[in-house]
Amino acid sequence: MSNLLEHEESPYLLQHKNNPINWYPWCDAAFTKAKEQNKTIFISIGYSTCHWCHVMEREVFEDEVMATFMNENFICIKVDKEERPDIDTYYQNVYQALNNKAGGWPTSIFCTSENSPFFAGTYIPLEPKYNIVGFRDLTQVIHTKVSTNEDAFIKNIEEIQQTLHKETSTTMLQELDVSIQEKFITQCKNNFEPTYGGFTTSRKFPQVFTLNAMISIYEFEKDDEIKSMITHTMDNMIAGGFYDLIDGGFCRYSVDAEWLVPHFEKMTYDNGLLCKLYLRAFKSFKIKRYLEVAQEIGSFMQKFMMQDSYLYSASDADTDGVEGEYFVYTRSEVLNAIRASGYEDKDAKRMTMRLLVSNSGNFEGKNIIHFANIQKEEWFESVKLELQKLREKRVYPFVDKRIQTSWSSMMIEAFFALGVYDEKYKELAQLSLAKLLDKIYIDENLMHSSLIGKDAKVEAYLEDYAYLSKALIYAYEVCANESYLKTAKQIVDKSIQKYYKDGEWMFSVGEFQTQADIEDGSYPSSVGIIVDSLLSLGTMVDESYREVAFKTLRTYAVSIRDKSIVHSSLTEQTVRYLKEDRIIKAPIGTTFKELYLHYDYPFLHVQYHAQDYYQLCSNSACFSKSDFLPTTNSISS
Repeated sequence: MSNLLEHEESPYLLQHKNNPINWYPWCDAAFTKAKEQNKTIFISIGYSTCHWCHVMEREVFEDEVMATFMNENFICIKVDKEERPDIDTYYQNVYQALNNKAGGWPTSIFCTSENSPFFAGTYIPLEPKYNIVGFRDLTQVIHTKVSTNEDAFIKNIEEIQQTLHKETSTTMLQELDVSIQEKFITQCKNNFEPTYGGFTTSRKFPQVFTLNAMISIYEFEKDDEIKSMITHTMDNMIAGGFYDLIDGGFCRYSVDAEWLVPHFEKMTYDNGLLCKLYLRAFKSFKIKRYLEVAQEIGSFMQKFMMQDSYLYSASDADTDGVEGEYFVYTRSEVLNAIRASGYEDKDAKRMTMRLLVSNSGNFEGKNIIHFANIQKEEWFESVKLELQKLREKRVYPFVDKRIQTSWSSMMIEAFFALGVYDEKYKELAQLSLAKLLDKIYIDENLMHSSLIGKDAKVEAYLEDYAYLSKALIYAYEVCANESYLKTAKQIVDKSIQKYYKDGEWMFSVGEFQTQADIEDGSYPSSVGIIVDSLLSLGTMVDESYREVAFKTLRTYAVSIRDKSIVHSSLTEQTVRYLKEDRIIKAPIGTTFKELYLHYDYPFLHVQYHAQDYYQLCSNSACFSKSDFLPTTNSISS
């Protein structure tokens, strides 16, 4: 028997339609019923490819006894965080305020019948384990305290509400200071993990925003220690595991220090951002394997994450409830693949050792393919084809086929970047961008997400405006198509109108008015990206956009200065504002590649004009022709 979620379109909500819990979608009816019946509200937030969301569903939400108790005593609401990031942002802030640490998914929120939050958790098992209170015990205690109106409990809720609604003020610096660059690099060095790279000791995320800011600063300073931190991290990230050596594409994060055992879900935003990062690192360091990885990401996205030029949002970690099942191999499977590639048994042992393959395995008795060192060997390509054939016989993990504006924009921008090296990706990027705009940009009204064959219903948030405008600006530079720049200007103008006031930005302004987060999270903050677009338009279109960027950076400057590594994208934009962009004014018909690849400056733009000369300018001056000297570097493997 299905619940009210059966009428929804969200893939995540539909995954829960047959739970015995009487889930409501986010709607007025749920909150009205909670008030009428004086019931506590339980809000569960997740997304369709979330492994621990699946675990909690199996353990808790499919338990008949637990469901009966919840249906009798609580109003239960399911929220898809990818469909409603405004709701998710609000409750992530609640979680952080109540627990003094960042949250995650699934998010488990308990509220009074008036929707005042008083408890926030993430994954909660049915019975106590992992030093986490059991869901059965927790809900029993909450129900008892609420139903008896326990004085201490009610007083505690009132104190929590005072904490949650405490107003915060933003301290504004009078000047931006280039010393932030040194502070940022110092924090990077202090957080750097020297053995395998990255900026944490375990549960490593790629932190594209930090690596991008480091590359920008390296291109100014040419500091070999900065370069070493970047390349050491990026080399270890592609050794295998976190990076899928068989199909291509990056997983969400690594659960260990070595980048070996990943959380196997693959997100479009990670792969879009990492594809662009590896292309940028190839341009800066001329390391050929970085270009190859970016091209493999493009191939993976085309094969597994696209339909009719639309980009899907994510693929799951699990297959039939088993994490990583699609991705891993037994030793005998790898040996058979080696033999099928034409190699003899005497070579097989050496080759399996190079791939860290053993009888006991490196993940739950099976093997994640991983190189013992960074450099691939020639024989791997033929073995990889045989390992791909094995996967083709398996059930591919669930794919969330939602089209999401911000995430699609990240990958489309990466396709344009790949198009600098391969014309087919430029064509794919143009087609995919056209399809996306047709789907989500209707009568100059931007929408957040949709499904193929369905109309978009949720209006866009700041991140959608930010990432789409950034992709459009880059598309203009690659293709010299003036309409892209015009559309980017329209979108940025609308974002200023909707979300900006006196240097501060909102993330959403509808039912949930939430401030935009300036810290980078799963991907660069929406404020960091909108400042990127503002500075680009300030260089290419109108100086007034640069003034809005300046006011934004000045407003958040104290936070950026004090914790620059957690504000990496805004740190990079602060450095950019102070150092100024460079813009090459080139004749129409000039190939973007011939300019972009041969000029060594981190904040470089190309703008096309009808004149027959080239000119290099900053935001405040143009240079003589003798200053326009393209640089060339050799390429290493």
